[in-house]
Amino acid sequence: MSATGPVQQRPTVRQFSGADDQRSDLDADSGWLLFAGVMLAILATMNFVYGIAAVSNSKFLVGDAHYVLGGLNTWGWALIIIAIAQLTTAFGVFAGWPFVRWVGVIFAAVNAIAQLGAMPAYPFWSLALFALDILVIYALMVHGVRAGERG
Repeated sequence: MSATGPVQQRPTVRQFSGADDQRSDLDADSGWLLFAGVMLAILATMNFVYGIAAVSNSKFLVGDAHYVLGGLNTWGWALIIIAIAQLTTAFGVFAGWPFVRWVGVIFAAVNAIAQLGAMPAYPFWSLALFALDILVIYALMVHGVRAGERG
């Protein structure tokens, strides 16, 4: 007598259904949207910390770097403003607002440019945030279309 029950037989081949294929595309797209929202929130947090450090003339930033526009204090305030906009956009992505996809792309692009401008203060950090901005733009542009917007 066996302690385990009979093994349930599952079919080895299942019939193709277009609905299953479409559902998996939507799951992948919603995963990318979740990724974009989380990355926007993380970028906003990092930009806020980076901005506070720049405004307070923290010692771990390069203080005598030469900037194309403004100074370390100016870039700090710019990053704080961008951080607030990015955090609001991240909440919009989570809420599913239809227009927030384009707003997220704009703020990620603005942040990417700002990171290149702030690079003299902390170069590797700026390049890492720049790369994350590019991933957010990809996620929102390629996978940001909701089910109701599909043609």
